[in-house]
Amino acid sequence: MPEKIENPTIAVLLPCYNEEVTIGKVVRDFRAALPTADIYVYDNNSTDKTAEIAAAEGAIVRKEPRQGKGNVIRAMFEEIDADVYVMSDGDDTYPADAAPAMVDKVLEGYDMVIGDRLSSTYFQENKRPFHNFGNKLVRGSINHLFGSNVRDIMTGYRAFSFTYVKTYPVLSRGFEVETEMTIHTLDKNVRWYEMPIQYRDRPEGSVSKLNTVGDGIKVMSTIFRLIREYKPMPFFTILGGIIGIIGLGFGISVCIDFWNTGVVLRFPTLIGSVLLVMVGLLLIIAGIILDVMAKKDRKQYLVDKNMFAYMRRH
Repeated sequence: MPEKIENPTIAVLLPCYNEEVTIGKVVRDFRAALPTADIYVYDNNSTDKTAEIAAAEGAIVRKEPRQGKGNVIRAMFEEIDADVYVMSDGDDTYPADAAPAMVDKVLEGYDMVIGDRLSSTYFQENKRPFHNFGNKLVRGSINHLFGSNVRDIMTGYRAFSFTYVKTYPVLSRGFEVETEMTIHTLDKNVRWYEMPIQYRDRPEGSVSKLNTVGDGIKVMSTIFRLIREYKPMPFFTILGGIIGIIGLGFGISVCIDFWNTGVVLRFPTLIGSVLLVMVGLLLIIAGIILDVMAKKDRKQYLVDKNMFAYMRRH
C-alpha cells in the first residue's frame, strides 16, 4: 500500500435531480462529516429549487444538461481534481458519517470503496420488493461470472482514488452506471474494499426517480453488453456452441434419412445445418479474437493507471 497523502484534497460528489426536500440536509451532513472537503452538487436539469438550496448551504453548484446519472458522473470525473472522491446521492438515503472511514480506506491505497447497503438495513428500509429482488439477481449474476463476492453491486455510495476516477471510462448514461462501475472494477482487478453502511429509505415528500421495470431492463442490458465486452470467450463460445449443436442435430437427422433411404430427402435442412455449424464456428473464433483484444485492453488500462499515478505523485 502507498504512503498516506498529507493533507489530502477531498471532493464530495452529489448528482441531483429534483432533490429540494433533502439536498440541504445532505450538504450539511457531509460538511459536518468532512469539514475540509469541497462539496459539489451537479444539477441535472432540476425543475425545483435544488440548485438554489445547495448553493445557500455552501455547496459548489454546477449544471449538467445531458440527462441521466451516468452523464452527470462522467462530467464530475472529468472536471473535478482531488486526491479522494466521495460519491453519494442527494436523497438523504446514505449516512454522511460513514464518509471519513471510506476516505481513510482510499488513503490506505484502495482504488474504490463500496458502501454496502445490503448487509445492513436495505431490505428493511427499502419498501420496493422488486428493487430488492433485482439487487439479488444482479449481484448473483455478476459474482458468478467474475468469481467475486461483492455484496452490493448497485450502491450509489462510493469513494474513489484519483487514478481510478481519471482512468475509468463512464459509458452508461443512466442509473445503470453503478453496475458498469462494479463490473469494470472486477474486470480490471483494481483494489476495492466493501464497507457496510446503514441505509435509510427516502424521507416523506422525497420522490424516487427510479423506474423499477425500465431501469431494471437497462441494468440487465448493461450487464449483457459488458459481459460481451469483458468476457468475450465464454460469451461467444457458449453462443457458438449452442448454435453449432443445433446445426449438428439437423445435419445428423439428414444423415440418418440418407443412411436409411440412400437419398438426401431434405436439401434445405442440410444447407441450413451446414450454415448453422459454420456460424457457430465463426462465433467461437470471434470469441478467441475478442478475448485477446480484451486482455490487451486490460494491459493498456494498467499502463494508463500507472501513468496517472506517476503524474499525480510528481
